[in-house]
Amino acid sequence: MANSEFVYVTYIKTTPEKLWHAITNTEFTKQYWFGARCESDWKVGSPWKIISDEQLFDSGEILEINRSKRLVIKWQNEWKPELKAEGYSRCTFEIEAINNITKLTVTHVIDKKPSKLIEAVSGGWPKILSNLKSLLETGQVALESK
Repeated sequence: MANSEFVYVTYIKTTPEKLWHAITNTEFTKQYWFGARCESDWKVGSPWKIISDEQLFDSGEILEINRSKRLVIKWQNEWKPELKAEGYSRCTFEIEAINNITKLTVTHVIDKKPSKLIEAVSGGWPKILSNLKSLLETGQVALESK
């Protein structure tokens, strides 16, 4: 089956450790994810979810974890029936130190083409990751709301 894929690469003036903390710390995620929080204990096989205003938006499982380098999440949308119907996707965060900056590559893929989920995340990830970059570099998010 053909895949649908979204890839986003950004370079952030931070360390891999600080970026890792920003991605995996529940309270920190709320700052750049428009109030939503990512919850997990960040161990392989553990559940993972995104919650906003006590509503479950996405859920899944931690598939792979290599602290400050790589995180892979099995991901399913929970709040839009047409997106949930597509099943699980896979989201990979790859973190690489390059001199005094950190390269972040986010790849979101699903075994379906075309995919409404990938179309949706293609609009969401740039906003979330722009906020993450801005927050780490300046202490403020770039966008206040979706």
